[in-house]
Amino acid sequence: MEKTINQILKLLDNQYGKEAICYLDYTKDYELMVATILAAQCTDDRVNKVTQKLFVKYNKIEDFADCNLAELEQDVFQTGFYRNKAQNIKKSCGQLIKDYSKIMPTDIETLTKLAGVGRKTANVILTHIFKQPSIVVDTHVKRVSYRLGLTKEKDPTKIEFELMRVLPKENWARYNSQIMAVGRTSCKGPKPKCEECFLKHHCKKVLV
Repeated sequence: MEKTINQILKLLDNQYGKEAICYLDYTKDYELMVATILAAQCTDDRVNKVTQKLFVKYNKIEDFADCNLAELEQDVFQTGFYRNKAQNIKKSCGQLIKDYSKIMPTDIETLTKLAGVGRKTANVILTHIFKQPSIVVDTHVKRVSYRLGLTKEKDPTKIEFELMRVLPKENWARYNSQIMAVGRTSCKGPKPKCEECFLKHHCKKVLV
């Protein structure tokens, strides 16, 4: 298994390089938090289109914390689940101001106390803001990792810990963006393009 994993990781590095890429646009740490909250059940491309205007209108954290909730709901409407997302954004930004003096926490336990911030969002922040190696389990990482036989779990938290166990720590951050790229191009949900995939010889071809 270790040999197979090393071969997969080498192929991923050859295809995508060794840089951990964030597909969400942001310039401030709380903006990444907001964008990742919006990205739940929504594509990164759509989120980026929404935040392009959103981060101009709300150009400091206080703007989100003090905003009119109904107005924010309309501003994020296109990302889906807009009521919950708007409520979590307003509340989490308020928490950062009140409880943490606008300083983003650097550990997952504290981050996940923020409204709307689960382990996925927290790990995105840890990876891209604080450069801490983390595994981000989104739908692509879940699906492709399962098909490659790197996990037999279905629960995102269990997948996270299993991938942390079987993958070298130095690969964690870039594995996220590499596998997301695979999931978006060839290893799609119901209709994967198996013959086009550079990982096809290592795939268990289990469609999930």
